[in-house]
Amino acid sequence: MQSFEEIHALAAKRHSGPKALAAKINKPASKAKLSKIPDHRWLSNFSKSVFQAGFVWRVVENKWADFETVFEQFDLVHCAYLSDEAIEALTNDTRVIRHLKKLHSVRANASYLLEKSQEHQGVGRFITSFGPENYAGLLMELKKNASRLGGTSAQYGLRRMGVDSFVLSNDVLRALQRAKIITKTASSKRDLSNVQTAFNYWREESGRSLTEISRTLAMSTD
Repeated sequence: MQSFEEIHALAAKRHSGPKALAAKINKPASKAKLSKIPDHRWLSNFSKSVFQAGFVWRVVENKWADFETVFEQFDLVHCAYLSDEAIEALTNDTRVIRHLKKLHSVRANASYLLEKSQEHQGVGRFITSFGPENYAGLLMELKKNASRLGGTSAQYGLRRMGVDSFVLSNDVLRALQRAKIITKTASSKRDLSNVQTAFNYWREESGRSLTEISRTLAMSTD
């Protein structure tokens, strides 16, 4: 397995040196800050990730203010108790993207996050309860129990909120293949566990966050 020092050197060479590379790499938000994010912002963010999957992100972004209006700012209680009829009526509402299964996912994820919020005194506290050393566990939890948050949907959503995270983009996958962590994709539980182990090793070696390591990996490939 490549050391983080080797990976960082490759990325720095491709991006005009260590200082230029550092300027392109963001750091995660603190646990305290994440814990204070209102529950409805987590639902809004995850819903955006669901609608962006397989779709033009710019179109979703341009419509998101209308989504906020339609779903009452993604209030968890409001969305969790939407009726089937109310959701089906949205397939005729041009303010939103009229994908019935994805519209249903808003209600399903509202119910899921409402339960987690009650258990942990807030969705942010639930998210941060996993910690960076078990980020893969969080991804597997969301894939199994939330709606349509498998693949990279949850990963991009968590990164957008500032969670210390890795995103298995094509560039990161290529870097992990080069480092002999995975052979193809990281779709299985075993692959994801191997990726987490590698990231934990690099965290220990470098003192950097998952986010910083992930971004460095992405920028170390052609």
